[in-house]
Amino acid sequence: MRWDHLAENPAAARGAALFDADAVTTRTFDTPEFRGITFHEVRGRSIVNRVPGASRMPFEWTVNPYRGCTHACVYCFARKTHSYLDLDTGLGFDTQIVVKVNAPELLRAHLGSPRWHGEHIAMGTNVDCYQRAEGRYRLMPGIIAALRDHANPFSILTKGTLILRDLDLLKQAAEVTDVGISVSVGFTDQELWRTVEPGTPAPERRLDVVRTLGEHGIGCGVLMAPVIPFLSDHPAQLRATVRAIAASGATSVTPLVLHLRPGAREWFMAWLERRHPYLVRRYERLYADGAYAPKWYQRRITGQVHELAQEYGIGPTRPGMPRRIRRPEPEPVAAEPTVTGPTQLSLL
Repeated sequence: MRWDHLAENPAAARGAALFDADAVTTRTFDTPEFRGITFHEVRGRSIVNRVPGASRMPFEWTVNPYRGCTHACVYCFARKTHSYLDLDTGLGFDTQIVVKVNAPELLRAHLGSPRWHGEHIAMGTNVDCYQRAEGRYRLMPGIIAALRDHANPFSILTKGTLILRDLDLLKQAAEVTDVGISVSVGFTDQELWRTVEPGTPAPERRLDVVRTLGEHGIGCGVLMAPVIPFLSDHPAQLRATVRAIAASGATSVTPLVLHLRPGAREWFMAWLERRHPYLVRRYERLYADGAYAPKWYQRRITGQVHELAQEYGIGPTRPGMPRRIRRPEPEPVAAEPTVTGPTQLSLL
């Protein structure tokens, strides 16, 4: 395996090695939550990645302590990155997880470099930093602490509920910098969830995360992604999803239609052939021009979701827009009473 070329993209993979091949430790754990999963522990040489200029992403820098993801979402666009390591982009992506065990110390060193100017860092943009492995490796507390200590703005996108473990750290970071948190919930259909996102917490559990964060003064947006053509895009389904998002207290909802990049496309289409063969030709036509659904379809879905969001009292947000954690308002302090007459008190 090309362990010395772990990177975000093929161009980066041709650059300097990010860790040595002999620095890999492979582990398996015979526990129910990790059965069938192999972890490849590496000591990386870098952790802050620059997003390619041609990317559609609305941010420039990312941190990804993991490669591969036990969420096992059949549509995950990051599947292709496993091929840069000569790992399988299908089942291998779901079960062969690369862990940068020194991610927190790498990040702290990077943030302290005079060459770093405190740009926004996005996390959870490639694979989920709060996937199941994080419960064992606990990399995110050190990462958030480093960002907090350097007052560096950051955002997190997750499908995981484990983010609540780090609630206190997120509050501390928000006291000194901008922190944006979004939870991904593309639909609330239970049957679809079980087959498309089998390793994730249920949609209602993710919305509980949004609700809990809100109860602690943390504004949390929802990325309604992906909206899956012909499977989660019926008006009634869109309405049910937006209604549930609104009920969770989300600060915003941003829809994103399924896109099928190479690596993800093959795995998703194989799943579609098994589960919904009658849709294969429709998908081939809809995605005939590439990884993205036609503009007319994207505009239709976006318009419907925004109308529903307005109806339910939540608004859309610009992609990548940071959402600062709201600091709790100080308790009002009553002024000292002023005597205005022998028997009258006026509280100012």
